Amino acid sequence: MDTTDGLGIDIAKDSFQATLLQTQRTYRRTFKNTHEGFGQLAKWLTKHKVTQVHACMEATGTYGNALAEWLHEAGHRVSVVNPMAIHAYAKSQLARNKTDALDADLIARFCLKEQPPAWEPDPPEIRELEAFVRRLHALQITHTQEVNRLKSGVSSAVVQISIQDMLAFLEQQMTTINALIRQHIDTHPDLKRQDALLQSIPGIGPASSAVLLTVQLTTYRSANAVAAYAGLNPAVVQSGVFRGQTRLSKLGDAALRAALYFPALAAIRFNPIIADLARRMAAHHKSSMAIIGAAMHKLIRLAYGVLKSGLPFDPNYSSNSCHPRRVQAAA
Repeated sequence: MDTTDGLGIDIAKDSFQATLLQTQRTYRRTFKNTHEGFGQLAKWLTKHKVTQVHACMEATGTYGNALAEWLHEAGHRVSVVNPMAIHAYAKSQLARNKTDALDADLIARFCLKEQPPAWEPDPPEIRELEAFVRRLHALQITHTQEVNRLKSGVSSAVVQISIQDMLAFLEQQMTTINALIRQHIDTHPDLKRQDALLQSIPGIGPASSAVLLTVQLTTYRSANAVAAYAGLNPAVVQSGVFRGQTRLSKLGDAALRAALYFPALAAIRFNPIIADLARRMAAHHKSSMAIIGAAMHKLIRLAYGVLKSGLPFDPNYSSNSCHPRRVQAAA
């Protein structure tokens, strides 16, 4: 249902900027990205006589998940929008400046004009898996930092022992979380089935499969929409007769792109479809990063294809399986 009140939210790790658009007035405020901040948002909306609002935010990662769930449970209409849609709308509005407040204004205007579809929270098993995956990622980052500290050269023997003890602890924790991820997937038949389909693609292993499962690829209308969500769609810069280099848009889920980087490297070696793509690009003197980006793009399309069709990877069928119309025919 359309509404006359729009709430644009520009989300960050520790805070979010909110713009409330009403018929005659515009209100702006920054809140902490915590449950305390959500409570302050509720009081702020009540102050402006808002009982139900259409709230919009960009789907750029996990920072907005808690707020989106809170708004949904409070009875508000929530839309989590592909950043590409907001980016295109900004261009249509000739938006030149970029601040958190202006971004929130833009998202609020987009929300009221376009009335994007309502978002629904992930099922409990997906939220649990996502929590495991996020925790594993955080442990891996800390582990890498500690390894780098040790490699940089530590003069104190006591500090060296401390770092080594921390590394042992982190490795034990990563082993535990990995086991919990596998147990969780195996406990849910649908996740287990999808995991097997994803791992049938050369290049995708248990870790990258778990990340892809949290994205729920089959909820997207096409492989192109999935690629856009991940920021793996091509962006062309062209003006008049000048045509710039085509690059990845990178307007999307950065964590998902990061999770596909090493699988893409493996796929270039072991996946016949992606290896052939890499050879053709190399023959045209494309850079190594361009080849890896193309491999990541192809990999997520293949992932969408096997999940949508329900069929494991087949190098003779994969070019059809990631095409949305053929997927629908096969499903």
